[in-house]
Amino acid sequence: MAKSMKLAGLKSVENAHDESVWTATWVPATNSRSPLLLTGSLDETVKLWRPDELELVRTNTGHCLGVVSVAAHPSGVIAASASLDSLVRVFDVDTNATIATLEAPPSEVWQMQFNPKGTTLAVAGGGSASIKLWDTATWRLVSTLSVPRPQGTKPSDKSSNKKFVLSVAWSPDGRRLACGSMDGTISVFDVALAKFLHHLEGHYMPVRSLVFSPEPDGRKLYSASDDSHVHIYDAEGKAIIGAMSGHSGWVLSVDVSPNGETIASGSSDKTVKLWDFRMRAAIQTMSNHSDQVWAVAFRPSGGGRLASVSDDKSISLYHCS
Repeated sequence: MAKSMKLAGLKSVENAHDESVWTATWVPATNSRSPLLLTGSLDETVKLWRPDELELVRTNTGHCLGVVSVAAHPSGVIAASASLDSLVRVFDVDTNATIATLEAPPSEVWQMQFNPKGTTLAVAGGGSASIKLWDTATWRLVSTLSVPRPQGTKPSDKSSNKKFVLSVAWSPDGRRLACGSMDGTISVFDVALAKFLHHLEGHYMPVRSLVFSPEPDGRKLYSASDDSHVHIYDAEGKAIIGAMSGHSGWVLSVDVSPNGETIASGSSDKTVKLWDFRMRAAIQTMSNHSDQVWAVAFRPSGGGRLASVSDDKSISLYHCS
């Protein structure tokens, strides 16, 4: 049996932001620079960090409320940040020039992710109960994928609030999009047809983070929920493959290692956990943070690294071996 991944702390930066750090992602390397870590905070700023020293490269301002989500284009050239002001700012990573400002009122903006080809930005639309798709060539809104309301409810019914869309994830082939809602429902869409396919059931509390496994068939989907569980689904077959428990609080973030074998999660219990998919069990717990861990992110390539960010205003970087 293959040996399990192990984490070792590399570097922590205290007071990386002035307030809670809510979101983090890796910006892929370009021909002229190595990968960077991108973080967003309640302090209304976005920061870029150079590993492994977590040296601050730049601080971006421009949002007038806390930054809830950051996303990096697969080219590594552009990235996006989204704030509680419901605006998405698209910017050049190296110059910080604003490329576009996206808004689709009255839709809010929560998690977002570029598709693997980089042609579309998917944005979780909060109370609009939809995913908004933006074309990255024109920065025009090209599609709205709506989560179906339960049978017999009127648009004015309070139950529609439960379909509040928090999280979004692309399959590795870009053909499917999944979104997680406040009521625990995960919805799967066929992107080309802009068609709702099915719900994935099993969570009963908000699903704040989703990630597809990187295998080419792209069927395996991991979810993190306030119900303290990480679920594994077959996104095509509508089946739950497994449920993993071990956190003592909300699971706020989940990510999968580039080889697809290890899952990392961050929780309101202040810990980062590593999970082995085959064993369906936690294999390591890291307690670097002193408050809830809002995001965990594996570096996509170039040496195993995992980053975590927290309400304690700090960033931790780990070596994965």
